[in-house]
Amino acid sequence: MTSAKEIFYNDKLSELCDEYRQHNGFNNDDYLTYGVKRGLRNPDGTGVMAGLTNICNVHGFLMDDGVRVPDEGKLTYRGYDVNDIINACVDEDRFGFEETAWLLLFGSLPDKEHLDRFKDILGHYRELPHDFAEDMILKIPSKDIMNKLAHSVLGLYTFDPNPDDTSLENTMRQSIQLLASLPTIMTYAYQVKRRAFDKQSMFFHPVDLNLSTSESILRALRFDTKFTDSEAKLLDLCMILHAEHGGGNNSTFSTRVLSSSGTDTYSTIAAAIGSLKGPRHGGANLRVRSMMNELKQSVDDWNDEEKIYNHLAAIIRKEKGDGSGLIYGFGHAVYTLSDPRAVILKRTAAKIADEKNMNPEFELYKTVEKLTPKVMKEIKGSSKIICANVDFYSGFVYDMLGIPGEMFTPLFAVSRIAGWCAHRIEEVTYGGRIIRPAYRSMVHNRNYQPLSQRSK
Repeated sequence: MTSAKEIFYNDKLSELCDEYRQHNGFNNDDYLTYGVKRGLRNPDGTGVMAGLTNICNVHGFLMDDGVRVPDEGKLTYRGYDVNDIINACVDEDRFGFEETAWLLLFGSLPDKEHLDRFKDILGHYRELPHDFAEDMILKIPSKDIMNKLAHSVLGLYTFDPNPDDTSLENTMRQSIQLLASLPTIMTYAYQVKRRAFDKQSMFFHPVDLNLSTSESILRALRFDTKFTDSEAKLLDLCMILHAEHGGGNNSTFSTRVLSSSGTDTYSTIAAAIGSLKGPRHGGANLRVRSMMNELKQSVDDWNDEEKIYNHLAAIIRKEKGDGSGLIYGFGHAVYTLSDPRAVILKRTAAKIADEKNMNPEFELYKTVEKLTPKVMKEIKGSSKIICANVDFYSGFVYDMLGIPGEMFTPLFAVSRIAGWCAHRIEEVTYGGRIIRPAYRSMVHNRNYQPLSQRSK
């Protein structure tokens, strides 16, 4: 129950916010007048060129006489098509996230000897420092696992004997340790959250140093430690697809910006986690799940496209959903005709849905994917070509694995840290200058008035 004192100060806070609104704000025309590239985007929607990278390429359109021409999406890690990486792992029936992390960090594909050695190092670093779990996670639970990840990463600074050294050798060591330990932090944070906020039992299993990253995660999440090989390899596939996505995405650019300042690895990765948490970035996968759950409850016949269309139209009109007017899981800054990650996840989901008795849900997702561009055009009047992005199907795949919704974005983080660390190393080693874009000041000079002469 809110106390009278809290009500009083809430009213005062509201008055302060009114004061802010009265003296702040911008005329949208000013952005055009001064050529401001909002969101660091050019007028045609492309990103402002801010740097060079050898790590990843995200292709989604062609340029013809300065005009964007839609094209099928393509994602390459160090020049290798992510489809080829996925297909090789499937054909050879093996895990691929560790190989992908090596590729992103070092720039080449490992041979078996190097890969086995790398897996051994990751296994060694998977365990957390002594007393870390008790002091940083158990004693300070958080209802949001992403915030706990960021807090714990900052806490690792204290356990590092040489945290501020930005040499290649030290940054590489820190990167590999974070790559290995972040999944453990995530699963511990989830268990503590279950006890502290969900009033459920928590359980901690000894870390098995011989397991792959995806196996370790599933083992830690399951009460009985049991999981199938196909489940672990499905999660591994998701992690490969989430491992990297170019230097311009919000969290990776945050990594670049902080790295350019010369700050430590832990501060940098904590900032990237905070960026990924946002619903316009990594947090969108959980928004997709919420949106689809509401649709399932509101539409009694999942085969009735007219009812589904009407529900989607209501979301755009802000009558349903979270009031944002957004159909989550659609549209992308680069991809136009297709997001290759969504294509792979959809293809994989089609194979697994039958095994998990989730075909009706999968067909509903496909219907929403088919109808959304039509709804956007007819209701919103948008002529922009949009496609389902990785967030649309990733949550559905996680649902098939029995992974709780609050773990969706943290799983994104423990995958993307491979790309974040690769970009940090590249920025620290070759960037050379602190990133500092310009902001045009709209302030007019004013004469200072003594306090006694000011009126309300």
